[in-house]
Amino acid sequence: MIIHVNGWQMVEPSAPLALRSWDVSTGDLAPGDAVVRVVGCGVCHTDLGFLYEGVKTKHALPLTLGHEVAGIVEAQGGGLSHLEGKAVVVPAVLPCGECPLCRAGRGSICPKQVFPGNDVQGGFASHLVVPGRFLCPVDEAALARAGLELADLSVVADAVSTPYQAVRRAEVGPGDVVICIGVGGIGAFGAQIARALGARVIAVDVDPRRLELAQAHGAEHAVNAKGLDAKAVREAVRAFVEREHLDRTRWKIFETSGTTAGQLTAFGLLTYGSVLSVVGFTRQPVEVRLSNLMAFDAVARGSWACDPALYPEIIAMVLEGKINLGDFIDKRPMSRIQETIDAVRRHEIAKRPILVPDFQKEGEEAT
Repeated sequence: MIIHVNGWQMVEPSAPLALRSWDVSTGDLAPGDAVVRVVGCGVCHTDLGFLYEGVKTKHALPLTLGHEVAGIVEAQGGGLSHLEGKAVVVPAVLPCGECPLCRAGRGSICPKQVFPGNDVQGGFASHLVVPGRFLCPVDEAALARAGLELADLSVVADAVSTPYQAVRRAEVGPGDVVICIGVGGIGAFGAQIARALGARVIAVDVDPRRLELAQAHGAEHAVNAKGLDAKAVREAVRAFVEREHLDRTRWKIFETSGTTAGQLTAFGLLTYGSVLSVVGFTRQPVEVRLSNLMAFDAVARGSWACDPALYPEIIAMVLEGKINLGDFIDKRPMSRIQETIDAVRRHEIAKRPILVPDFQKEGEEAT
């Protein structure tokens, strides 16, 4: 079977995306590979990093970006068919599952991992081809009962799952004070997850729209950091902690802004026994005093993507209403991809855009 694919491709850095077409022969699929018809693909700051900020892709250009994908499996390679016709979420990072690191539970640093829109053609397209082993099936009936569409779940592939792994690794629970630095896509979902696990959540951002959303869904307190230095943010956080009589040794700080200012602010919040989880990414260097980790007996660690084994419990939290997606996403036709990416770049969109394929079908006339 030949599947005709349409996709928006990055042809060179900082250039407009180009609409291209190509064919995929299901007979040429590698064993275990799956062809997924894209139902929705989220727009992430990582996509902007590749397109505008000099972050190198592993796959040569032209390349279809996009790594937050939900869709329907249309074909599998190697004689497999157990996923065909099933609705799935495609994890943003797909480990091999076989190497020593994967067997040791360190799939996040699997050297053979596949990142759609970086290692292979991504989700700003009608279809993509990815390893099928760790695709996460979705119960469409349960999805409908929850009042959600499959496209809504595309953000689970990164914006929801990435903070979920970070929160799990930090062992967040009742009595913890969770401080989310940056409550855009990832940080807003992180705040919801932490609250669902019983933590007291403080949101820090420079965008009042994001802070308002965060307070409506998980955050008890908001700090608008616009114009504030790291010391002033710390004092605002400390004032809330003292007013609420919260434990000052159980701060768990999540840097999800991916900005220099956010990372400096996050490190400046370290205190006795605290945990700092760096989830956001920036290419800019940050100068900090590492001795604070020693002096406070604190912990700092990074968290990359999410173990696919955690996806079923994440989706269960979404279907149970513990993680709200609807108020944080903005679905748009994929034909508006360039204006959407440019609007995200200009910080004009407070919600996570999800692009829904609307490619012209063969035989249709352009309108």
